Amino acid sequence: MDLSNLGLFKLMSRKMDWLTQRQEVVAQNIANADTPEFKGRDLKPFNFRDALADSRRLTPTATSPTHLAGTVPAGGSNKEQRVRNPYETAPDGNNVVIEEQMMKLSQNSMDYQTITNLYRKQVGLLKTAIGRGGQ
Repeated sequence: MDLSNLGLFKLMSRKMDWLTQRQEVVAQNIANADTPEFKGRDLKPFNFRDALADSRRLTPTATSPTHLAGTVPAGGSNKEQRVRNPYETAPDGNNVVIEEQMMKLSQNSMDYQTITNLYRKQVGLLKTAIGRGGQ
């Protein structure tokens, strides 16, 4: 059974992918906290309403090599954005605040654990529904 075809699992997978990408961005911010002129980045916030709208869109399938590729933008919906209003900027132009990045990192970790536990519970419910119990 391929769980990626079920809507709820697809959304949870997208949220976990977003959290993984955000972890990378925040780690890069922390790694460059002392780099002059470095501007902190973050991802566009994940919104389940937008994710649902994206999952309902039908993607055309090319049935001939002469078909056009389409207009789907590269990079997906998890684009990096510069932080617009930093709390403080160092004299060297760096606007990364370690405390703020650490809070984002811990919130990201808690969100990932929550989604992972929800995913695990849903799999358990499916196993129970098909008669295999919690094995």
